[in-house]
Parts: sequence; C-alpha cells; structure tokens
Amino acid sequence: MQLGWLRRWWAVLCLAPVVAGCASSGPTGAPGLGYYWQSVTGHVALMNAARPVDDWLADPGVNPALKARLALAQRMRQFAVTDLGLPDNASYTRYADLGRTAVVWNVVATTELSLDLQTWCYPVLGCAGYRGYFKQADAEAFAATLTAQGLEAAVYPVPAYSTLGWMNWLGGDPLLNTFLGHVEGELARLLFHELAHQVVYAQDDTAFNESYATAVERLGGQRWLALHGSEQARAAFEVFDARRQAFRTLTREVRQNLKRIYAPSLDGNASSATHFGSVDVRAAKAAEMARFRARYAELKAAWGGYSGYDAWVARSNNATFALQAAYDQWVPAFETLFEREGQSFARFHAAVADLARLPHADRHAALQRLSRP
Repeated sequence: MQLGWLRRWWAVLCLAPVVAGCASSGPTGAPGLGYYWQSVTGHVALMNAARPVDDWLADPGVNPALKARLALAQRMRQFAVTDLGLPDNASYTRYADLGRTAVVWNVVATTELSLDLQTWCYPVLGCAGYRGYFKQADAEAFAATLTAQGLEAAVYPVPAYSTLGWMNWLGGDPLLNTFLGHVEGELARLLFHELAHQVVYAQDDTAFNESYATAVERLGGQRWLALHGSEQARAAFEVFDARRQAFRTLTREVRQNLKRIYAPSLDGNASSATHFGSVDVRAAKAAEMARFRARYAELKAAWGGYSGYDAWVARSNNATFALQAAYDQWVPAFETLFEREGQSFARFHAAVADLARLPHADRHAALQRLSRP
C-alpha cells in the first residue's frame, strides 16, 4: 500500500511519460528543479481548470455547441467501455478550456544521420523518446540546447496526454479544448488512443506503446463511425483520413529512403564509418528532404490548398520522421493480433498485455512474426 501511494505521488510529479517529467538521464543529463516545478504547476493548473462535464451541461451560460460536443464525448466514453473493453473510470468525465491550442509541447531529437530517437528516463515510468513542457517557449529553449550539441531536434504541439490512469484518484485525464473540436471520427480516435495507454503500458518501449494505442484508435474509431456516426460525420472523416493516409504514405516512403541513406553506419567498420560521415551521405539526405517537400507541395495542390500539414513539413527533420515511426511501426502487427483474437477487444487487450510482459527482444520478435504476411 505504501508503495502504491509513492507511485501515485511520483506520478503527480512526473506527469507520465507523455509530459516527460523527472528525466534521470539523456543528452543533457538530469533536469534541474525548474523542470520539476513547471511539470507540477502545469499539471496542477490543468486539473484545477477542469470541472465535471455534468456541471458544464447544466450551466445555462455555456454555449450550446460546446454542450453538444461534451455530450458527444460522453457517449464516446461510454462506447469505449461497453464496446472496446477500455477502462471505466474518471478519465474524460471533466472538461477544461486552457485558452491555448496545445496542452503541452514535446521535444524529440536524433543525431544528424540517424532515425533513432534520443531517450529520457523516468523513475517508475521508464524511458521515452520525448520530453514535454507546458510552455512552448520552454520547449523551444530546451530544443535549442540539443541543437547546440549537434543533434536534430523538433518541437511539436500535443493536444492530449495520458497519465496512464494513475491520476484517476484526482479526477482523471480531462477533456480539453485542445482536441474537443476535432471532426467526430478523430475525436473518437483520440479518446480511444489515450484510454488504451491505461490498459497496457510497457516500460522503455515507446514504439510498442504508441503503436498499440494507434491500433486501438483505428479499430475503435472505425467501429464508432460504423455504429454511431452520422452520414455527415463519416463523410467528413473520410476526407480527413484520406489526406492523413496520403501524407503518411509519403512520409513512410521518405523514412525508408533515409534509412537506406544512413545504412553505411550500421556495420561499424572503418570504411563505412568514413562514408557515413562523408559529404555524399549528407548530400543524399538533403536531396531526399528536398524531394519530400516537392512531393508534399504536389499533395497540397491536389487537396485544393489544404494546409493542415504545413507546420509538420516546416519542422521536418530526422526527429519528426523518427517520432512518426514510433506511432506506426507495429500497427500492422497489432491489427493482425486483433484478427487472431476473433476481433474481441477483451481478448486482444489481454494478448497485448502478455506481449508487454515479455523481455524487450522477445516482444519485438513476436511483433515481427505478426507483421509478416
């Protein structure tokens, strides 16, 4: 019991891996007290801003459009429990308007010629490939220190994060203005993704955790729209998702090309190491990035000027491509596992939990087998 309370209070301080507090090691070493303080005050401010959804719905002064979205989110929350096997707890039963467009800003980094994310490690929570801040300026400042060390860093806005269910005793993860306005299918997917993190979480394995949650969001989102989405909601999501899939196809192709470009570093012999640091590799990288931006311009034109990915492209580098891989890498394996479990979410979650208990190498070997056609 004492250990349980210690873990809870440490979670209050660390705010879970997505916020990435309490790093004990990493490219710049352990953070100072200022980092701990911004983590604590940021999360406490978020919790204090939230109040029960029922209070918002009963308030005659609340905009009817907001009430409609909150009621929709509550129906999705119930669907997550009854149809997707996700936990029935306090999460997403409260709402807060933070007055900003992101809840946190995460920092990711790689070396100049690699797609391997730098990691930061957290007592109790394990290691993750990102570190987060409640203020964008603080995230940008930390990213600048990484760039000064010769790393490629990127800062990206995060609409929601999970405290892995450890904060349900304090009211749970709230609904936020930063994502409540998403198109219906995307709102459902986000809620299902974050709730999945409360079901299974493997320490020190960002790709496993994010790919599993992404598989749950895809499968659950499809089921929600099929059973409860209006014609208009399905049509809007179809347009939204078609753009996303086209963009992800492009970035996946670029990521594979970059891997081939960086491959000479992998065998570790002297000649390869010399080639790896040569102008040829850097020139090939620059050419691939230029090709990516040209292909994106073509996509954007085909979309009639839709600019939803402009910010991603503007900050694109090794770090952004590596981060996206963490969300996509094992999704096909998890979708195969879902089919093998008879499309039962309860059995699927149990099978994923079994994988999470395996040693890291055995877990990834099992996922590789599931990934094969």
